[in-house]
Amino acid sequence: RAPERPHPDYLLRDSLHVGVDYGKYDWRRLLNTIQVIEMAPKEPEGLKPGLRLGVTEGGVHAAEALVLARYYMFTQVYFHKTRVAYDHHIRQTLKAIRKDEPFPPPTPERISDYLQWDDWRVLGRLAEGGGGEHGDRLRKRDHYREVYHTPESPGESDRSLLGLVRKLLGDLIVAVESSKTSSYKLEAPDISVVTEDDLRRVRPLSHYSAVVKSLNQHPLELSRLYSTPEHAAEARAKVADLLKDPS
Repeated sequence: RAPERPHPDYLLRDSLHVGVDYGKYDWRRLLNTIQVIEMAPKEPEGLKPGLRLGVTEGGVHAAEALVLARYYMFTQVYFHKTRVAYDHHIRQTLKAIRKDEPFPPPTPERISDYLQWDDWRVLGRLAEGGGGEHGDRLRKRDHYREVYHTPESPGESDRSLLGLVRKLLGDLIVAVESSKTSSYKLEAPDISVVTEDDLRRVRPLSHYSAVVKSLNQHPLELSRLYSTPEHAAEARAKVADLLKDPS
């Protein structure tokens, strides 16, 4: 049996509902070129034996477009500064609503308690004024403001500068958020490509695509610093002065 792989239709759905084109790719071509590939015990590139889903050579660029669509959705949508700010507010709001008690786990013994915490219950608590400061910011859409961020794939100098900025701003920083993901994983999760000749050779997608291969060398690790709306201008001004003279 071919191992399960998450279907990437969430990219298409998210791009539609968000109203962007970043998550789109040629899914029809991808479906037409999908193959169940039987991996031999000694396939090259370290791929494990057994059955797995892959594509024929004709689907290389469709698979490449899928990987890039995922990359763009993460960088442009999932890791967007405002979305990350609201993620922070939602987490803190839920902690305040639960009074810092963890949510009941979805175990057989606690499943009934777990299911009681649905959207209606949480939204009801918010409407009643619950959630503390962060619940209030959610209701008023008065989210924290980003005042500094690292590059998408920071190096050592970028991390050092982040530390300097955090030290400089001190109490002006009210939230530090780090968004991480692997743009594309080589080794076992790498999409398999089978040749269309009689030899039926199997190679990973990264063998055919330099773009895909490079994504693995630059994982996303974006850090953002946030201030309250009232202090955002002051914090940004201090950052601007530091960047003019980082010494």
